[in-house]
Amino acid sequence: MTELTGLTIAEARAKLKAREITSAELTDAYLAAIDAANPTFNAYVAVTHDKARDMAKASDAKLSRGEAGALEGIPLGIKDLFATEGVHTQACSHVLDGFKPRYESTVTSNLWADGAVMLGKLNMDEFAMGSSNETSYYGPVVNPWRSHRTETRVMPSTHMGEGGFVGAGGGTRQVKALGNKRLVPGGSSGGSAASVAAFLCAGATATDTGGSIRQPAAFTGTVGIKPTYGRVSRWGVVAFASSLDQAGPIARDVRDAAIMLKSMASVDAKDTTSVDVPVPDYEAAIGRPVKGMKVGIPREYRVGGMPEEIETLWQKGIAWLKDAGATIVDISLPHTKYALPAYYIVAPAEASSNLARYDGVRYGLRVPGKDIIDMYEKTRAAGFGREVKRRIMIGTYVLSAGYYDAYYLQAQKVRTLIKRDFEKVFADGIDVILTPATPSAAFGIADEDMANDPVKMYLNDIFTVTVNMAGLPGIAVPAGLDANGLPLGLQLIGKPFEEETLFQTGHVIEQAAGRFRPEKWW
Repeated sequence: MTELTGLTIAEARAKLKAREITSAELTDAYLAAIDAANPTFNAYVAVTHDKARDMAKASDAKLSRGEAGALEGIPLGIKDLFATEGVHTQACSHVLDGFKPRYESTVTSNLWADGAVMLGKLNMDEFAMGSSNETSYYGPVVNPWRSHRTETRVMPSTHMGEGGFVGAGGGTRQVKALGNKRLVPGGSSGGSAASVAAFLCAGATATDTGGSIRQPAAFTGTVGIKPTYGRVSRWGVVAFASSLDQAGPIARDVRDAAIMLKSMASVDAKDTTSVDVPVPDYEAAIGRPVKGMKVGIPREYRVGGMPEEIETLWQKGIAWLKDAGATIVDISLPHTKYALPAYYIVAPAEASSNLARYDGVRYGLRVPGKDIIDMYEKTRAAGFGREVKRRIMIGTYVLSAGYYDAYYLQAQKVRTLIKRDFEKVFADGIDVILTPATPSAAFGIADEDMANDPVKMYLNDIFTVTVNMAGLPGIAVPAGLDANGLPLGLQLIGKPFEEETLFQTGHVIEQAAGRFRPEKWW
C-alpha cells in the first residue's frame, strides 16, 4: 500500500479537487499495485492499463477546469458481471470466452459519466454462483487477510431442522486449524472485496443475489451494501436470478459506499424492474444521530451451533446502538427458517432459464458437433463449471412437469410470507434490523468439508438470503475480529428504498468498532 492507494474515495476526492494530486498519479499508483500483487491475489481477470490512463488524463483535464463529477478521477474495479464496451466481460465463465460487448451497462455508464476511472475487470464466482470465489474459470481469489496465529476455529456442522430447514448446529463440530493457510474472500463478489481490502482499487462494483456483496465484505473487513431491488439498474449485468439480482458497491468504509451508491443508482427505461424513485444524497446521512431509532433483533437469527464469537459480536453491536440512543426491540421473523431452502429453489430455477441462452451459436465458446444439438450439448458441457451445472440441473428439475407445483410454486409462496414478516415488523415501528452478516469468518481455499458438501457452502448465505427474497436493502459493516484475527461483520436490514438509514446506522457501528486493515504480507 502506498500513500496514494491508502486514501479512501472521500479523501482522494478532496485531494483531487484541491489539485494536491492528479488522477494520473493516483491511477498509476493503483496500476503498479495491481501489477505487483495480482499474481498473489488473482483478483483481476483483466487489467485495462491504457484505458485507465486515458480516462485519468480526461479527468485531470476536467478537474483543471473545475468540472469535477462526483467520482472524478477515482480509480475503480468492475466485477466481471458488468458489461463494459470493448472490454473482457465473461462472468468468469469458459462459455463466454472472448466476449467483449459492444455496449455498456447502465451502472458503469453512470460511473463513467461521474468521472470514475476503470482499472479492470474483477474475478468472481462463475455467473455469480458461489460463496467463496472458487467456482471462477480463472481460479480462486485469495483473501488479503490471513491468520498468523495457531488457534483453531470450530466450524458448525449441519442438520435438517424443523420444516426441512437446513441449519447449523447439532452433532459433532469440526475443528479447523488455520495457521497461514490461504483463505477465501467470500463470493460471488470475491474479487471486488479482495481488491478493495488489498488496496488494488479505491472501490468496486459488485452484485448480490443471496448475499454476494455482504458476505465477501464481511470476510474481508470491507463495507458492502445491497440496495433495494429496483434501486440500481440491472441492464447490462449478466443475469443469474433476475428477481433477486441487485448491484451495489464494496468500499473501505461507510462513507465511500454511500458515495458510490449515489453514482450507481438511477431509474432506467431499459430495465423494467427499475423503480422511479428519487436517489438521495446518501453521504448526507453519515453522522446523523440514531437517538430514538428502533432497532429490531430477530430471535430466529440465533441459529443452533452459531459460534460464540458471532453471538458476542452481535451483542456488542446491540450495545453500541443502545449507547448511541437507539431503542432495542426483540422481534420475530417466523418464516426465516424456510428462507434458505426456498432461495435454493427460486434462484436455480431462474438461473436455468437465464443460462439457456449460452449455446455456442451467437457468441462465446463453440465446441463443434455432428449437428446443432450435439454442438449445443458439447458447448454447454465444456463451457459451464461444476457449480453452474448443478444449479441448472436443480432449476430445470423444479420447473419440470410434475414438480413445478410441488417445489417452485411453494417456494414462491414462502417468499411472500418472508416478505410479509418484514412488512409487519416495519409497520410496527421498527426502523432497522441488526443481525450477524455471516455464520463464521473466512475459511480456507479448497476446504474439504465445503468442497465435498455443497449444503455447507450454501449455509454461508443463512443470514443474507432473506433480504434478497424480500427485495430489501442490507449492508454489511466490519465490526470485530475473531480468535484468529480475521474480520467479522454485522448486517443491517432496512425498509424499501431507505438506504440512508443503513448508512446512518452503519456509520455508528463503524465509529464504535473502528477500522480494520489486513497486515501486509504480500
